[in-house]
Amino acid sequence: MSRRAFTTRQLHDRPRRDDGAIAAARATPIYLTAGFEFGEYDDAAAHFGRGEGYAYTRIGNPTIDAVEHTLAALEGGSQALLLASGQAATTVALLSLLEAGQHIVASTHIYEGTRGLLRENLPRLGVTTDFVSEIDDLSAWEAAILPTTRALFAESISNASNRLVDIPALAALAHRHGIVLVIDNTFATPYLVRPLELGADVVVHSASKFLAGHGSVLGGAIVDSGRIDAATVAHRYPHLVAAGRGGAPSLFERVGQDARIAYARESVAPRFGPTPSPLNAFLIGQGIETLSLRVERQSANAQALAQWLESRPEIASVDYVGLASHRDHELAVRDLTDGFGAVFSFTLRGDVETARRFVEALEVFTHMTHLGDVRSLVLHPASTSHAALTDAERTAVGVHPGTLRVSIGIEDVHDLIDDLSQALSVASDVPVAVLA
Repeated sequence: MSRRAFTTRQLHDRPRRDDGAIAAARATPIYLTAGFEFGEYDDAAAHFGRGEGYAYTRIGNPTIDAVEHTLAALEGGSQALLLASGQAATTVALLSLLEAGQHIVASTHIYEGTRGLLRENLPRLGVTTDFVSEIDDLSAWEAAILPTTRALFAESISNASNRLVDIPALAALAHRHGIVLVIDNTFATPYLVRPLELGADVVVHSASKFLAGHGSVLGGAIVDSGRIDAATVAHRYPHLVAAGRGGAPSLFERVGQDARIAYARESVAPRFGPTPSPLNAFLIGQGIETLSLRVERQSANAQALAQWLESRPEIASVDYVGLASHRDHELAVRDLTDGFGAVFSFTLRGDVETARRFVEALEVFTHMTHLGDVRSLVLHPASTSHAALTDAERTAVGVHPGTLRVSIGIEDVHDLIDDLSQALSVASDVPVAVLA
């Protein structure tokens, strides 16, 4: 049978019982328990010795496993690891690759929480990062790579200026140097682009966003490609080939190409402890079942709104990769064949007070720090998510006093346009009749 379409797989790609039958419950059961009883006396030893069965939700839970199975299949990966937040996913993924004295090369155009992790927290553990501003320049990426570099990190669609990276080219560069490419795929989701299929090694998500889709839970995920270069792993990532305690087989000997995510699952996540609630996992799994429908509608709405905003005299610029005016539009047309995403920024002509009047006048858009919701959201980055940056740093990532970031929902697009129109009128003190 040929591979089923994404919209079918998001519903039907779920774990099966050992006998090959689909699990009896049609909806994923919620195993809301801290631990699991052992049956026979020897079952406990089998779990701790060989990882068989379930013992404690921090180590494994059937509800969480079910969501990991589906997400790995949708991303085209070998395995996924569900965690308590997107920040936990990024942290666990990087700590599974790096140790003190090693180095990361990252895009400047990434989520500020991740920049903070790379600039402030990881250096305390001896891991340093250099940032690349011109992310479309492969020579800039290569020039930043050191003998100690173990990961390249970027976003599939960046926050907040909608920059893209050429994932196949960046993956080829990483692999020439024997290092891992990690892509944060939160904004694009596997419906719009699957970085692992384009050559990336590891994908991370804030599952709180589009995967869950309704702004109700936190979660994060790591998905691994299941591809490891056996020729370089011992030199670059010796912890994956080191013998276990008491001379036990190494991870690479035990699970082969899944050694990278096995290390994250067995040695990093359970010890740092960012375990997701099984209830949150269930809600993320339910969100994934409608992912394509929501993202398709959200992307179409975003395209219409970006085009409308670009035509308005009150708008200085619109940073949406679906517009021909965006510097990465041609790359978007090549890689984002089912839509250009639902999150983008635009800059009002005016200052911070213009932005304040605009936000306070909105009635349909919700003012909050989130994205990927079924509802349309708005945020002023310069006074919130990017407030800790200098003026020059904000300018470098496309954030100006009048810049607003929007995450477009599934509302009727005409209602969204009407809301933006009346808010522009209030912000610029021009009558709606003139602006319409």
